[in-house]
Amino acid sequence: MCELFAMCARYPATVEMSLEAFSRHGGLAGPHKDGWGIAWYDARDVRLVKETFPAADSACVRFIEAHPFASPFVLSHIRKATRGEVALRNSQPFIRELGGAWHVFAHNGDLPAIEGDARFRAQSYRPIGETDSERAFCALLERLRPLWHDGRTPALADRLRIVEAFAAELRTLGPANFIYCDGDALFAHADRRRQNDGRIAPPGLWRLARHCPAGGQLAADGLRIRAHDGEQEVVLLASVPLTDEAWTPLAAGEIVVAQHGRVCAGLNPPP
Repeated sequence: MCELFAMCARYPATVEMSLEAFSRHGGLAGPHKDGWGIAWYDARDVRLVKETFPAADSACVRFIEAHPFASPFVLSHIRKATRGEVALRNSQPFIRELGGAWHVFAHNGDLPAIEGDARFRAQSYRPIGETDSERAFCALLERLRPLWHDGRTPALADRLRIVEAFAAELRTLGPANFIYCDGDALFAHADRRRQNDGRIAPPGLWRLARHCPAGGQLAADGLRIRAHDGEQEVVLLASVPLTDEAWTPLAAGEIVVAQHGRVCAGLNPPP
């Protein structure tokens, strides 16, 4: 399976990432990686960089590592291909415009029946590649589209309601861990993933909330986040814990919503 990482910060935080080191946390090494991607928000725009070969072989990755960026939202994905050929169009994260805002999405899991499921048909959005993940993203945007009709950011409760219903249906098709950001809030939905013993089981995502004083930093193998403007707060979500700290495992079906470096909303898993 793939590996996911997302960050939401109170202030734009300088992020230094080593995707090669990050990927080792999830047991992905060398030739078993089929591409990578990272998206970060820069004011109202998004910078997206992705490739189809291992991060260890990438001059682009080395450039990113040597030139850290600052952002309030970061989403990253390292791919182990299950559907669709190893091609740039199938690398994640995916981005689309909706309501005058950039929306970013990445998924970890396998949804073999999504193409023929009428619940996930989209009229306004079409996948460019062949992955089940991109089809899921198109279906989510189709459901969100009525909320973004007037160019203003919809109420968070309305967005969360749609994400919740979408995630509940997606789980019926297979493992459905995903991270999604609309530039205002970061949504993370946890499900199941392949564990080290080979089982497909929860947790599919882990969460860590941290406070850093001005000038402080959070460091992990493959990740360094530095604070600048005042006391920094960050929420991190990842497929596996990235540090020795007390990360919180998310239950299957749990949704976490983060804004301004804090968890601002969430939904517990259904009974």
